[in-house]
Amino acid sequence: MKNMAEESYSSTLESVVIRSFKHFRDKYLNSRRTPDDQQEHTSESAAGLLDCLPVNLQFMIMTLLPPSDLCRLGATSRYWWAVIQDPLLWRYFLMRDMPYWPSIDHMTMPRLESLQAPLCEGEQGTDGSGHDFMTDYLKGCPECRHQWFPQKQTYRAVTSFFQSLVSTTAEPRYAMFGPGMEQLDVSMVTRLMQSPDVLPVAGIPQRQINGIGSGISYMYKNQHKFNILTLYSTNRAERERARVEQESVSNKLFIQDGMDQSGSPHFSPAPQVQEVCQAVDGFIYVANAETGRGGDKEMEAAQIQALVDPALGSTSRPLLVLSCVSREAEPVTSSCPGTTRTRTPCVDMAQRLCLPSLPNPWMVQDTVADSLAGVLDGISWLLRCSGLRL
Repeated sequence: MKNMAEESYSSTLESVVIRSFKHFRDKYLNSRRTPDDQQEHTSESAAGLLDCLPVNLQFMIMTLLPPSDLCRLGATSRYWWAVIQDPLLWRYFLMRDMPYWPSIDHMTMPRLESLQAPLCEGEQGTDGSGHDFMTDYLKGCPECRHQWFPQKQTYRAVTSFFQSLVSTTAEPRYAMFGPGMEQLDVSMVTRLMQSPDVLPVAGIPQRQINGIGSGISYMYKNQHKFNILTLYSTNRAERERARVEQESVSNKLFIQDGMDQSGSPHFSPAPQVQEVCQAVDGFIYVANAETGRGGDKEMEAAQIQALVDPALGSTSRPLLVLSCVSREAEPVTSSCPGTTRTRTPCVDMAQRLCLPSLPNPWMVQDTVADSLAGVLDGISWLLRCSGLRL
């Protein structure tokens, strides 16, 4: 039912965009047919025959262009510059492409509530919400993200030089937890330990945290060591029984304190988990992204908030969410209408876990437990947030 509703909304939005284009083009061409602008209009028409195509064909061409080429098209004439500014167009692209973005973070997350605003037909350039969907799209689209946020700011060369003069022997430590470690058919923790081509195991340090253990150290690209403390909700036998029977188990990492003012559950970490939270440099949450197997979203969000509580450590510590499925599904692209997604999209996962409300930097990364696809992308973001030069 949800897919049918989404397809209906997308079809409606497409129709509104085309009608908006038609209204705008009629108005634009009429305004250009003035004596003063006749010569400029003639030369512009001769140089750009694309302007003469029917509106629905213009729209079809734009839907086939990557965002970078679409912006270049906007630089070819006044007409196309005005066309690509239409927020309805970028609202359509957001609805179409967001479910296929492999990652999203606190800097690039679109405002999903703006997509709920009613559509406004008629005047080109208005959609009833006044929201800048073009900026949302260009910030969030993986193809444009690196261009929107340059990797090297002017001050970073100096900063990197001084960082290189400081020798750091302590490796970053991260606490990893979440239902994706326990509910999936493939154990991502086991695959990490058995995949030296992805993340070689660098050793098991002797430092202990009461009741938890020391975790495992890995080596990122043969340059940077980091430690992962794995926090399971219960013992192995109970986890395996719950996984086979697809049942939930009592989570021993948290103590429920009751409900907050909104009626959502409120948790506190168990004493030994609080010690972990105070000792680590960040968090890795392994979410179950398989369609139809998500848990209680309010409980998940509340448990994440409990671990990143500012009372237990700095709000600058990053949270990496590995949005995990067991195995790679058949390739799914935005050009396959009607295809059912086999995983929860990153933007939906971020919304489900209430990540935009967190003060910490966060990122959601699509991950496959069997192949560990996406893990290195997430780890590189995590290490950068911890101040490491990669």
